[in-house]
Amino acid sequence: MTQIVEKDRVLIFDTTLRDGEQSPGATMTHDEKLEIAGLLDDMGVDIIEAGFPIASEGDFKAVSDIARNARNSVICGLARANLADIDRCWDAVKHAERPRIHTFIGTSPLHRAIPNLTQDEMADRIHETVTHARNLCDNVQWSPMDATRTEWDYLCRVIEIAIKAGATTINIPDTVGYTAPVESADLIRRLIATVPGAEDVVFATHCHNDLGMATANSLAAVAGGARQIECTINGLGERAGNTALEEVVMALKVRHDIMPWHTGIDTRKIMNISRRVATVSGFPVQFNKAIVGKNAFAHESGIHQDGMLKNPENFEIMRPSDVGLSDTNLVMGKHSGRAALRAKLSDLGFELGDNQLKDVFVRFKELADRKKEVYDDDLVALMRVGEDPENDRLKIKSLHVVCGTKGPQKADLVMEIDGVEQSTTQSGDGPVDATFNAVKALFPHRAKLQLYQVHAVTEGTDAQATVSVRMEEDGRIVTGQSADTDTVVASAKAYVNALNRLIVRREKSAPGSDTREISYKDVS
Repeated sequence: MTQIVEKDRVLIFDTTLRDGEQSPGATMTHDEKLEIAGLLDDMGVDIIEAGFPIASEGDFKAVSDIARNARNSVICGLARANLADIDRCWDAVKHAERPRIHTFIGTSPLHRAIPNLTQDEMADRIHETVTHARNLCDNVQWSPMDATRTEWDYLCRVIEIAIKAGATTINIPDTVGYTAPVESADLIRRLIATVPGAEDVVFATHCHNDLGMATANSLAAVAGGARQIECTINGLGERAGNTALEEVVMALKVRHDIMPWHTGIDTRKIMNISRRVATVSGFPVQFNKAIVGKNAFAHESGIHQDGMLKNPENFEIMRPSDVGLSDTNLVMGKHSGRAALRAKLSDLGFELGDNQLKDVFVRFKELADRKKEVYDDDLVALMRVGEDPENDRLKIKSLHVVCGTKGPQKADLVMEIDGVEQSTTQSGDGPVDATFNAVKALFPHRAKLQLYQVHAVTEGTDAQATVSVRMEEDGRIVTGQSADTDTVVASAKAYVNALNRLIVRREKSAPGSDTREISYKDVS
């Protein structure tokens, strides 16, 4: 008999590395899988489904290495209902301190037709394969794929068989996102009340988002008695995706009044892993995605911004710091009001009187009518009207790069810093990386590159490239942009342009400080 988790504890089973990676185009490298697994383990995920070991040699090796490296999480592999799959899965996960085998078979009429098995034949296979898995591992999860479209009597029958064969976790998948929350809760509740031995196992829920109800269905299943939620970072997964880890975890945290359950997730690490998964999978997070989207803590409406400045709880049900963000973002645009503009300029180091604010507000509105979003450095530029751009502290004098199939790729850079020319040669992973390394060697800083984009202004190989970069340092966000027919030159100028704006932001934060002294002193 498995040890039952306490009634108010919900286990988080993350399948980003298995179901998430099955999203077309979301394949990750071996090193990326190990990195994401390490982040999940560190964040407090209870079970990591590391992959499908029999799918390929690469998947087997990734699961094996993740199993060897895991410190806290149970490491799980997926296996179809046949002995070869289960043996291969065990060979991969057995290296973990806490291994799990997850075996499954499709039980609905549609899925029974795929292997052309009768109900009795499938029942015999379930008994055989779950028994085999349990003989190898004392932690066995079994899933009736497409459970929500399986006949009630047959679903109860096969779950009972799996429990008697030794399964310790019974997962109920809504494989095609077909069910609704009221059905999800009722199904789990009825199974626990009906199936013999249900009290001795953990019931889990795995919901897909085809109708946009995955998170709601998962939380409803917990209300029905499920104590394991299967999910992925950013909701990544087949078709429309899965239940998003960040959504269910934060819902349990925010609405503990009506959902009195808890998890062991360190929510402060959510944003970091969300951004990393988006990067390695190639699936960017939609701007209006709950919890982790760019706009989740952004406010542009003047009414909302004024309310936020008076009390953040007026328009935010959680703190940005709860998920690892530094602060709320007051997005400046044509809907913003004077109160938000004054607050934003104050953050940038500009304290304005009423008459000054009135003048700047007029120019701000004119700019906002031309741009979708007014960035911090746009506001700095508004305040620098009349200043000479030649006063920039950093200037590129010359750049020569070496690139191609034979490395190392390197950049020879001459840059003027406070009127003094300095030079360096640096290597990197490509000419742009080498160039950025050269700039950083001459002007050390702690700013993190958040965005690097290249757009061709015209067609053809001689097209002028416009490069945009966005950087962040200690909560200060700056952008830089430049255009050139040479993409590397445009990249260098955009990078230096952003650094010049960062210098201005530093000066406004600490008037009178020496810029070079600040930059070198900040290097860790």
